[in-house]
Amino acid sequence: MMKKRLYLASRSPRRAELLQQLGLETIFMAADVDESPLPDEAPHDYVLRLARAKAETGLAAWQAQGGEALPLLAADTTVAIDGLILGKPEDDADARAMLLRMSGRWHEVHTGVAVASASGVHVRLSTTRVEMTTLDEATIQAYIATGEPRDKAGAYGIQGLASTFIRRIEGSYSGVMGLPVFETSELLKQAGISVL
Repeated sequence: MMKKRLYLASRSPRRAELLQQLGLETIFMAADVDESPLPDEAPHDYVLRLARAKAETGLAAWQAQGGEALPLLAADTTVAIDGLILGKPEDDADARAMLLRMSGRWHEVHTGVAVASASGVHVRLSTTRVEMTTLDEATIQAYIATGEPRDKAGAYGIQGLASTFIRRIEGSYSGVMGLPVFETSELLKQAGISVL
C-alpha cells in the first residue's frame, strides 16, 4: 500500500477534516472548474460530472507542476428538491428562498466523489434523503444572520446549527456533510490507499 497521503482538489474544510479523521494527510490542489449546470442536467449527473472534472483538472495541475505521484480526490455536493439543483446561495434572499422551499419537506443531497490515480479516474455517487422540519420566518432569519448558510449547498450545514432543523435522514450523514466516507474509502482502496 502507498503512504496515506493524497491531493485534495477542494477548498472545503469539512472534507479535509473528514479525511484527517481517517488518518489521511491531504495536500490541497486547486481545481477550478465551471460549476454551472448543463441544460436539463439531473442533480446526480451534475455532481458526478463536476467531481470528475475537478479530479481531471487537479491531476493535470499537479502533473504540470511535477508534483509527487499521489492519488487525487475531488468531490461535489448539491441539494435537490422539485427537480431543482440548489447550490450555494448567491445572497441572503437566495438562502431564504432555499430554506423556505425545503421547510417541512424531504429533499435529496447528492455527492459525487472522484479519485484520480495511475489506474485512471473513478467516480462514485452518494444520495441521501433528508427531512427538514417546518421553519418559521424568525428561525430562517436568525439562521441566515449567523452566516452559516453562505457557503453551503442548499443554504445549510447539517454539522452546524442547522442540525436542529433535520428530523431524519435516509443515507449517509457524511455524504450530506460533503464527503461520503464509505464511497470515498472504497475509491481510495482502488487507488492503493486503505484507511485501516
